[in-house]
Amino acid sequence: MAEITNAWGSDSIRQRTFFAKNACEIFHDDAISCPFRRRTAHAYIWMGISRRGLRFMRLIKYILLLLIFAGVSLTPLQAAEAEGLPSKAPIVFNIGPFPVTNSMLVTWIVAVIVIVFAQYATRHMKDVPDGAQNFWEFLVESLYNFLEEIVGADLVKKTFWFFATIFIFILFINWFGLIPGVGTILVGTDDGMQPLLRGGNADLNMTFAMSSIFMVLWFIWALQSNGIWGFALHIFGPKGDSSGFIKYLMIVIFFLVGFLELISIAFRPISLSFRLYGNVFAGENLLESMSQVVQHPAWAKAIFSALLPVPFYFLELLVGLVQAFVFMLLTTVFTALICAHDEEHEKAHH
Repeated sequence: MAEITNAWGSDSIRQRTFFAKNACEIFHDDAISCPFRRRTAHAYIWMGISRRGLRFMRLIKYILLLLIFAGVSLTPLQAAEAEGLPSKAPIVFNIGPFPVTNSMLVTWIVAVIVIVFAQYATRHMKDVPDGAQNFWEFLVESLYNFLEEIVGADLVKKTFWFFATIFIFILFINWFGLIPGVGTILVGTDDGMQPLLRGGNADLNMTFAMSSIFMVLWFIWALQSNGIWGFALHIFGPKGDSSGFIKYLMIVIFFLVGFLELISIAFRPISLSFRLYGNVFAGENLLESMSQVVQHPAWAKAIFSALLPVPFYFLELLVGLVQAFVFMLLTTVFTALICAHDEEHEKAHH
């Protein structure tokens, strides 16, 4: 009997109360004791699981709980079946005669966040940056070096402010749309219950506005770099060296090709806006559809509506980054094609 008592501890009080408790009470008292936890840890080590492995298992548990929470937050709060994300952003309130949609509201919130964060990161500049300043300088410097390789050292000084801003702004808007609560918090409107917040780039008005602003700046930069005659020559002028009959033939051909170039330039804001809008809009519909795949029974719907969107949730994080980068890269290349010149072109221009 002493051996049994010593197996559970040598404390005299525990020995006196051992036979006065049932098995569940004895195990509960022993489970919260330090010797028991040490013996449990030793048992895991004996089975080949190290203490680092135990910490990793706990980390996996916390990540799974976080994923489940993220999946639950993505499910609609309405009990009825979802009909998908409408292409038109609903109006949530009015400021006088000015209607405000949920996409516009997200755009304003993200703009304020970016401005406040930039001010916070640069409020006390240090020679050796750390914290928020270190992150902000890393982001800006990386973008500057990348853009300089595409448009050149001179042009990047003139255009960097726009390309860096458009990348950061689109990226933050795309990722903000994945925050739990965006698209699931409903408010009463004239059209019924509508989401208070919606991804800013899931509205075609937003993406087309950014594309239109770029085209205005593209035209200004093109005129500044080439002049009116140089701009027309860039569009309609012959390329390459030729002589004789071939020279006049190439003039005619490139003059006709210039009209095709004008059509492609006119369609650039459309292609830029629809590319960004289509990817973001499809991503949000995909998340909503995955949360509505299983409808019956109720317990299965509750489980799978939380778990199925999780892999696509992380896919959308990658898509948000890629689409921001693609939009910035295409606008940069369009600008470099019209503004950046090689040495021969510079000599002919001057």
